[in-house]
Amino acid sequence: MTLTYFLLFLVASAAAAATGIIFKPGEWYVGLKKPGFTPPNWVFPVAWTYLYVSVAYAAARIAPEAGSQIALALFAVQIALNTLWTPVFFGAHRLWLGLLVLICLWVAVAAMMLAFLQLDMLAGLLVFPYLVWLTLAGALNFRVWRDNPGAGARG
Repeated sequence: MTLTYFLLFLVASAAAAATGIIFKPGEWYVGLKKPGFTPPNWVFPVAWTYLYVSVAYAAARIAPEAGSQIALALFAVQIALNTLWTPVFFGAHRLWLGLLVLICLWVAVAAMMLAFLQLDMLAGLLVFPYLVWLTLAGALNFRVWRDNPGAGARG
């Protein structure tokens, strides 16, 4: 692993995170019915910061490895889908489409984790909390969609 690789993957993660600055939850989200297992608001930036840094580190560990092309392509797919979810859910208020993006993201991250595990055990294990978090995010997205009929799209 080199510092250059880590910084490159961290920049990609920061770009994905930047969509949260542009598309904030706002009053629309505050007014939605949410399930009892919704984490407090302060948990989201803490969790995402940890996840972005740890996955960038994991990707940097596998980048110089022979045969890492598929794993790195999966990193690119997941970071693109990660970047897409916030504007779809918070920007366009497309709850069902947000859930579809999250399902695709979960599959991409699971595949990435398996690819990372084949190259570097620690790198693969570092991705596991991301998969857990996405499982929670998917459950939240589903419940918000289900429990708020009519709130899913801008007029």
